[in-house]
Amino acid sequence: MKEASAAASAEDVRKAASEWLVKRQDSGEWSEHDEVKLSIWLAQSPAHAIAYWRLEDLWRRSDRLSALRRSAPEAASVRTSLVSRMAALLALIVIVLGGAGVAAFLIAPQSQAYQTALGGHRIVVLKDGSQIELNTDTAIRVAERGSERNVWLDRGEAYFSVKHDEAQPFVVYAGLQRITDLGTKFVVRRESQKLKVAVVEGHVRLSASDGTSHQKAAILRAGEVALATAGRLSVTNQSDNMLNEELGWRRGFLTFHHERLTDAVAEFNRYNVQKLAVVDSSVGRLQIGGTFPIANVKEFADSTKEILGLNIIRRGNEVIITR
Repeated sequence: MKEASAAASAEDVRKAASEWLVKRQDSGEWSEHDEVKLSIWLAQSPAHAIAYWRLEDLWRRSDRLSALRRSAPEAASVRTSLVSRMAALLALIVIVLGGAGVAAFLIAPQSQAYQTALGGHRIVVLKDGSQIELNTDTAIRVAERGSERNVWLDRGEAYFSVKHDEAQPFVVYAGLQRITDLGTKFVVRRESQKLKVAVVEGHVRLSASDGTSHQKAAILRAGEVALATAGRLSVTNQSDNMLNEELGWRRGFLTFHHERLTDAVAEFNRYNVQKLAVVDSSVGRLQIGGTFPIANVKEFADSTKEILGLNIIRRGNEVIITR
């Protein structure tokens, strides 16, 4: 029964993913509101994101399939039925790609998955010598095939040190954004409603991952940080010291400069099973600074007591900071 239920659930996710993809690519009615709704659906579960991007990757990779979709005389009637639409899509894939391994590709694309648990840290070395450093609770997929090097950041944060090769583009897909290496080291952090890209060395190209968005591509250089949301892209500059501190997680530390206590607590909670909590909004607005070991919740909590004069209440796996 459990296996049947899991299969049905997986099928529902695939069906929903295909509905989003067809509407986004072919309906001609895609709006910013739709973009926000899709972002929310993708963020609800890694399974949603994986199902959608598998289909989107298959759609994007076949130029010939795209041409067939545009020229097929029965396209209009196909769009009226999701089942018919996806059946036609699969049939065209069989023609274009040879058929035998297509169903397997839909289920398990030719990529290697890597992930970290809460508080985890892992370095992945690719065949070409490029390295990807995974922060806490992060999941990526890597596909190195032919002249392509593609990475999907399904959740979390990763630091990329890329061996640049113009003949083999290195591309990171994160939500609705695409980051193309132009010879660089950079970090990408994906959250439910935003994406942050910070360039440490060299430069990257940031663009929408499909042709439907009105977002203009941006070239980011060393010291520049981009923040992308559903309808906006902003770019700011940060000093080398600030970037180095933001990457403190690579060395096991978090650094705050006059950070609101609620924000500092949220950052700590990304890494630890033992959770910090601030129940008073006025306490949450207090500011704190300093460098703290990521895994030492007690030290951080004690610092709020010493620096801000607050009280600490420990209840099981929760540390409550209050007046």
